[in-house]
Amino acid sequence: MNKFLIGLMSCGIALSTAVEVGGWSSELGGQTRESGVPRLEAGVGRTESGRPYTEPGIVTGAERLDQYLPRLQGKRVAVFANHTSVIGNKNLVDVLKEKGVNITVIFGPEHGFRGTADAGEKIGNYTDAQTGIPVVSLYGSKHRPSAEDLSVADVLLFDIQDVGTRFYTYISSMQEYMEAAIENNKPLIILDRPNPNGFYVDGPVLDTAFRSFVGMQPIPIVYGLTIGEYAYLLAGEGWLRQKVTAPINIASSPERAAMERRRAPTSPKAFSLTIIPCLNYTHKSKYVLPVKPSPNLPDIQSIYWYASTCFFEGTVLSEGRGTNKPFQVFGHPTLPKNLVSFTPRSMPGATNPKLKDQLCYGWDLSGQPEEVLSKVNNRVQIKYLLEAYRQFPVKDSFFLNKGNFFNKLAGNNVLMQQVKEGKTEAEIRESWEPGLRKFKEIRKKYLIYEDF
Repeated sequence: MNKFLIGLMSCGIALSTAVEVGGWSSELGGQTRESGVPRLEAGVGRTESGRPYTEPGIVTGAERLDQYLPRLQGKRVAVFANHTSVIGNKNLVDVLKEKGVNITVIFGPEHGFRGTADAGEKIGNYTDAQTGIPVVSLYGSKHRPSAEDLSVADVLLFDIQDVGTRFYTYISSMQEYMEAAIENNKPLIILDRPNPNGFYVDGPVLDTAFRSFVGMQPIPIVYGLTIGEYAYLLAGEGWLRQKVTAPINIASSPERAAMERRRAPTSPKAFSLTIIPCLNYTHKSKYVLPVKPSPNLPDIQSIYWYASTCFFEGTVLSEGRGTNKPFQVFGHPTLPKNLVSFTPRSMPGATNPKLKDQLCYGWDLSGQPEEVLSKVNNRVQIKYLLEAYRQFPVKDSFFLNKGNFFNKLAGNNVLMQQVKEGKTEAEIRESWEPGLRKFKEIRKKYLIYEDF
């Protein structure tokens, strides 16, 4: 029988169950602590030094070396990673090399393996200067590894910090990596990380007529899943390209040991997917990333606002790139001069920002993390988009390229029309509800962690 294997290794919950039906295995262990694993700092707020802090005791999948190192021993390993792939203060690749793991190729997403490239910048293949390992870019014209790329690997590893918004391209990169693993019959291990926006679900669900690399699946803008749970959903819902079915088992929730029989697509070839979950993380957790995930998400405040203000990338307004508050400030030179002013400048990660060196007027949503959380209020806040459009003097030029990119970000062509027609925030939000209700029911089936 064909095998499609997911191992949910030691989720850190009080269960001890191992079930295998038709080649799909789900293992839930009762382990809650691991010795020798570095702990992050202790709720979102500020320490006495002013640094943001996160809830105590959260351990990422990458830090749980004992759970996946045995699977890499004696193997040629391909690693999909970037600068967020950290164990303590070291990159995952450096740690694995020190442990004697034979890494034969590194794959890098948008912003590159070291995370310094501008958004959308095309990066070619190169050799990483620090490790001497070949790096293959999976952003730009090439989104997935070729058979030749994977010919040097026996097992694939994935470890990227996501931010939990549909248009952040790391989840698209992961899907392409999963499909390449299936096509080339390579086992894949995903090292899970917390979702800093994993405590709510909101926004319009993508209409698949508007698929792109900034939105490949019918999920809302904020989907409330870790990247491991999202991989679980892709497999379970048949959203990967392979359509052969095989029986699987899915843990309905972390609180229950009962398993649900379901059917999901797999490859005609044997394929195994192992997810190494975090410990002590739930969807109620507030997690502050130890490393900025990309140049223009420098802090947790930008990460919290990103789902709401990324819409401005599809407009003529600056979304704050080229300032020290990207996605927290936005505006345009023609907006009223009694608004907040700022000037985008060239800087690393934003060498040619929109409206560079032009004095802009607009809004500043920055503040302490707890203040920003209160303003976001577990919603995609579209009121700023509506107000910016209302005050913009030349409505016909508000959306870039006739709204083509804006529609990709929104996942539909409805939101742009609603903005133009002057629909209220309440009316727009009501139009999202049918899709959100349907997605929330799907989402429940793939939760590895306690829900909010």
